[in-house]
Amino acid sequence: MKTKGLLTAIILLSIFAFNITGLKAQDVLNGVYVKEHVKDRKPIPYQYLRESDVMWSKTIWRVIELKEKMNHSLYYPEEPIGERKSLISLLMWAIQNQGLTAYNYSTYDEFATVMTMKEIEERFGAKDEVVMVEDVENPDGPMIEKTIEGSYNTSDVKQYLVKELWFFDKQRSVLEVRIIGLCPILFSTRTNEEGDDGGEEAIEKKKLFWVYFPEARKIFANNEVFNPFNDAERKSYDDIFFKRLFSSYIVQESNAYNDRLIEEYTVGMEALLEADRIKESIFNFEQDLWEY
Repeated sequence: MKTKGLLTAIILLSIFAFNITGLKAQDVLNGVYVKEHVKDRKPIPYQYLRESDVMWSKTIWRVIELKEKMNHSLYYPEEPIGERKSLISLLMWAIQNQGLTAYNYSTYDEFATVMTMKEIEERFGAKDEVVMVEDVENPDGPMIEKTIEGSYNTSDVKQYLVKELWFFDKQRSVLEVRIIGLCPILFSTRTNEEGDDGGEEAIEKKKLFWVYFPEARKIFANNEVFNPFNDAERKSYDDIFFKRLFSSYIVQESNAYNDRLIEEYTVGMEALLEADRIKESIFNFEQDLWEY
């Protein structure tokens, strides 16, 4: 019996030693546990809402500035690190691989025209270029055409335009907000023509495409965002937007003047004060509904 027990122990130790020496790179766990929480998450469902329950609503457009520290988790990493991606990298990946719909960057109807991936890349500035090169098979012959595929840099997206709807639900007596769409804004450098500011470079902002937020929520819920305070408690992109964990400022509200931007009728400090006025008017509407 002792001999059998000894043989069993030797066999188990041999198997264990083989597993250690035969360990492959794909079997290495870069941590102490398998991350499954975010991958299996589902978006937090919205409360059911009837048209008759909405006694007041207002459409707001706001800008998320990615250079602000609070929004860095939406901008970094500039290149994907493992499964962690920046927001624009996630959107581009979802459009290519998950069937997420991208809509044309129209001002008046954000979700009317579907854009193709080729159109999005061209909007980024990634245009194919045809150049003349030497024919390696016939060096003495004429030059031949070669198409160089265009490329783009997702890190040039520095802002997001957010369309959202604020409403008061009289059935539950709450003021709520729901995001309708997201639009990445590309910052590109262009050189002014001669005679225009002496040929100096200027920053041009471009709306790339619109994404219908409710459609993207499932993808957002399954992708984590870096938490600077706790690596064991990674939030998802759906958490960031649902819980309003971002910094932004208002640039437009629904109005009778053809949906004009704040910057079209005021500038500088006055524009910031106007944005605060719109924000305060929404807050005051809710407060005026109650008696104290």
